[in-house]
Amino acid sequence: MRIGPLQIETDVLLAPMAAVTDLPFRTICEEHGVGLTITEFLSAHALCEGAKKTVDKMTPSLYGRRFGVQIFGREPERLAQAAQMARDIGASLVDINMGCPAKRVVAGACGSALMKEPELAQELVRAVRAALPEHLPVTVKHRAGWDDRHLNAPEFACAMVEAGAAMITIHGRTRTQGFSGKSSREIIYKVRQAVPAHVPVVGNGDVVSLGDYQAMRAETGCDAVMIGRGALGNPWLFRDIRMHLLQEELPGPPSVAERTQVFRRHVRLMREHTPPKRVIHELRKAVAWYTKGLPRSAELRDRTAGLLDPDALCLIAEEFLLSLRDRVMSVTSGERLYLPDGQIGEGKFDLRARAVDNGPATVA
Repeated sequence: MRIGPLQIETDVLLAPMAAVTDLPFRTICEEHGVGLTITEFLSAHALCEGAKKTVDKMTPSLYGRRFGVQIFGREPERLAQAAQMARDIGASLVDINMGCPAKRVVAGACGSALMKEPELAQELVRAVRAALPEHLPVTVKHRAGWDDRHLNAPEFACAMVEAGAAMITIHGRTRTQGFSGKSSREIIYKVRQAVPAHVPVVGNGDVVSLGDYQAMRAETGCDAVMIGRGALGNPWLFRDIRMHLLQEELPGPPSVAERTQVFRRHVRLMREHTPPKRVIHELRKAVAWYTKGLPRSAELRDRTAGLLDPDALCLIAEEFLLSLRDRVMSVTSGERLYLPDGQIGEGKFDLRARAVDNGPATVA
């Protein structure tokens, strides 16, 4: 997929998610084959005021990998200045958030509230476009509309393209839906039909598996897919999509040993790049992500909920994973046991060993 002059090798992007897509998380996804990552959405006002907490989140990817920066606001001058800050740290594109449904964002008439003000939204895109060199694309992410009575995504997307947007990402829910209900692929299809063919349209919403990715592409005609919550604790989804696109044989769901290896890598990245006072909070989230669906994972979360020592938390999490791996080896007689999120895949042994916290056991 090409975004203006920018070529994306794998047609899947990591969605910007507040308090999730920090540098360690983005790095893990990059190492598993995602086409492009984008920072957490950042307030243009806070960036321009030099708010350290926000400025520190505008981080370039490691090892010179390409990345995008997402900004939000409703003041053209502020967005233009924030976009230049993104340019200065080496961003490959600047994305303007016009889809966030959070109350605190909408209360400031930002995010998805801008879908009710298409003229202002166009002004914001033009300001950012004028502030950046031609080779640096400006993109927009928005929703299906404000509510079911105002599904203006096709018209809104065309207006953003007219103002200078080089790519449109459309989340198939309305603002009033938030993250409830289902994402509409029909509205994404309508956006793809409305937007000029040379401008890529990216589908977003409810993609948590390779099958979802394939269905999104087939049903909407979108040029790429953006994945958010489906990537939590599951970077292997990006690996599977990349291998699918290359027509390579998929290796199957990750084993416990593979989960342990990636968890350790994520922990190392956190220790290197996360502010010390935030490490324990981020580690708790990582433990929940990488153990979701495994036997006794709820007990593990309860056990680690009150821990304040990062070393102790990591030790307990690794002991949990190691004990599970030993259990697998003892009951499968050498057969590999796959443990994807929400399931446990069993070898040929007594099915009474199916104790699982989150859902029934299934044979891999």
